[in-house]
Amino acid sequence: MTEAILDATRASVLDFGIRRTSLTDVARRAGVSRMTVYRRYPDVDAILRDLMTREFGVLLQEVFAHPEGADGRARTTWLVVDGARRLRDHPLLQRITAVEPEVLLPYLLGHLGETQRHALGLLTTSVADGQADGSIRAGEPRVIAAALLLLGQSFLSSQGTIEGVDPGALDDELARLIHASLAPEPPA
Repeated sequence: MTEAILDATRASVLDFGIRRTSLTDVARRAGVSRMTVYRRYPDVDAILRDLMTREFGVLLQEVFAHPEGADGRARTTWLVVDGARRLRDHPLLQRITAVEPEVLLPYLLGHLGETQRHALGLLTTSVADGQADGSIRAGEPRVIAAALLLLGQSFLSSQGTIEGVDPGALDDELARLIHASLAPEPPA
């Protein structure tokens, strides 16, 4: 039932945007009563939070399932860049960004959502693995991972403001920035 409600919400957001998505439309699309939806969710915002967690959680699992790279630094770089690229190309995020970008502000400025916390944990592990194999510089893995998460989010949230620059070229620049920033410092 919950999956049907989330699928219906996704379809409604893609068709109409967030502001024009109503519990009535979600219930109709899911083939359930409004009361069934209300029993699970108090409002559309609650459904949207679960929808974004589901959609972006699946994407995160795909990215982290098969990291590419010969060492921890290459894998960590790939994880951030591929994650940002996949998010940028995700239809739900494209729709929200194009029509109602202000909806994303609480997630970018206010607090870390469930998916972001999960990504932070996975990146922290990846950084620690790279430190263990000697390919990533010393430092607190969680702090380095947090900086990488913020950098990836910055590239993701700002790309639409740069006209005439190929997104793939920006991905390459993001990779260079990350790869260089994670490099071990030369011995003194």
